[in-house]
Amino acid sequence: METQETTTSNVGLSTDSPGAMSKPSPAEKPVQEWLSIGSDFLSKMFDYIGDFVSKYDKQLVNLLLFFLAVIAVRVVLSVLTAINDFPLLSPLFELIGLGYTGWFVYRYLWKESNRQELKTELDALKSQIIGRE
Repeated sequence: METQETTTSNVGLSTDSPGAMSKPSPAEKPVQEWLSIGSDFLSKMFDYIGDFVSKYDKQLVNLLLFFLAVIAVRVVLSVLTAINDFPLLSPLFELIGLGYTGWFVYRYLWKESNRQELKTELDALKSQIIGRE
């Protein structure tokens, strides 16, 4: 067998010292500046968000509660619409509503003494909600 000699060629290899970085071209400098600005902003973004939340804490909670109330109303209306589509439930709910309305009128609105009792209960409820007691 013939021995083959291995030759080393320098095709495609760099003669620079290992680990040396090439200098960026002038066209890459503005891109690097924009990237550094963007990375600074992203690194400080959580601080900005924390400051914003601490500054507008009550307003954000009120806004969140408003949106949750709107979502809750929409869910309840959707459920009631779905229940209302059942053939016998719609008239049953109408009868229940008419019965409760009749009872309420008889219990609280028919006589003047009962209207005074209702007014007293509503005033007590209002004072509890407003917080005067």
